[in-house]
Formats: sequence, structure tokens, C-alpha cells
Amino acid sequence: MDQPETDYATARALMVDCQVRPNKVNDPRVLAAMRSLPRERFVPPHAAALAYADEDVPLGGGRYLMEPMVIARLVQIAAPRAGERALVVAAGSGYGAALLAACGATVTALEQDEALLALARAALAATGPTVSLVSGPLAAGWKAAAPYDIVLIEGAVETIPPALVAQLKPQGGRLLAVRSGGGMGQAVLGERVGDALSLQPVFDCATPLVPSLRPAPGFVF
Repeated sequence: MDQPETDYATARALMVDCQVRPNKVNDPRVLAAMRSLPRERFVPPHAAALAYADEDVPLGGGRYLMEPMVIARLVQIAAPRAGERALVVAAGSGYGAALLAACGATVTALEQDEALLALARAALAATGPTVSLVSGPLAAGWKAAAPYDIVLIEGAVETIPPALVAQLKPQGGRLLAVRSGGGMGQAVLGERVGDALSLQPVFDCATPLVPSLRPAPGFVF
């Protein structure tokens, strides 16, 4: 049986007041967007009851909807300004893209998993109609709309793919990701310096790795 919409509205309010605001998220645009975006539409129907939990929600295929506090802090640190171009890599079901769009960014959401693209297409039609949803290899980024003011990787990575750095604006562009080395992950803010990326840690967190963004194993002699 479907959960009543009033229950979801209550869950959204509790998510913001008990998970997001106590964890240093105070941007009114982010808070307002998270109060209004129906997170239950961004997960498979059988997982709707988990949509507002303080944890990553499985989407299938080794992919997850990032927990509310982590995605909220990443978007707040990205500090989107109206009209800025943003690329969300590993956009999954589209929640991070919808959140950035609600904060005023012009968003391209990149995903390669067909099941997640279908889920995102349905969710964004009602909640983020201005988001451009595109399909392609995640590590290659989306050159057609580059350069970007913001690149957000919606999931953990061990290394930042070079193509994403190349598609970031040299001046004022920022990249947000969670880097994981096997233990507790760390959210990082990156700025492009020439052809390289200068990273600084911004907060500790844990989120699952994006399988298709793992580096190919090298030869061991």
C-alpha cells in the first residue's frame, strides 16, 4: 500500500530539521528545496519507505541515493549561483541534479545505467523539468555543455577522472566529490589550477563508491 503523501511531507520536514540543519546546512535555498523535493520519487517503489532515512538508499546495480546530509552539504559548498552551469556525474535517479536546479543552476545530469536513467527521467519530469538528462560513460563527463562552473560527482571515487577536470571552468569553477581510500571518506572541494586540480578536504563522510568510476586494476608483477 502506498504511503500517504502527508506522511512523506512529515518525513521531509523531519529530514531537514533532524538530519540536515543540525549538520551545518543553513543555505535557505538548499533547505527549501529539500523540504519540497519528493525524495520518495527518486528511489525504486519498493524502497520508498527508506527515502528519508539517515543513510544511503540502494538503487540497484551497486548504486545508491546519497544520504540527505551529505548531498545537502555538497550542494551548499558548491554555492550555485543563478544561471551557472553544473554537471552532475553519476546522477543516478536525479535527486542531486534536481537539488542544484532548485538552487538556480542550469544542470546537465550524466548517467550511464539504463535502469537509473529511466528512474531519473520519471522523477525529473515532475520535479526538475529544466534538468538536461544525458547518457554516456561517467568518466568522460559531458563535453558538449562544458565548461562548467560546478561539477558534482554523486557518489564516492578513489580518483577524479581527468576529463572532469578538463571540463571545469579554469576561473571560479569548483568540483565537489567524496574521496574514499578504504576507510572513512572525505568530501573534497576542488579548484582547477592549469590542467591540474587542487583539492581541499571539507568534511568527513562515508558514501559508497561508484563502481564504474573505479580505476582499472593495473598489472602486478
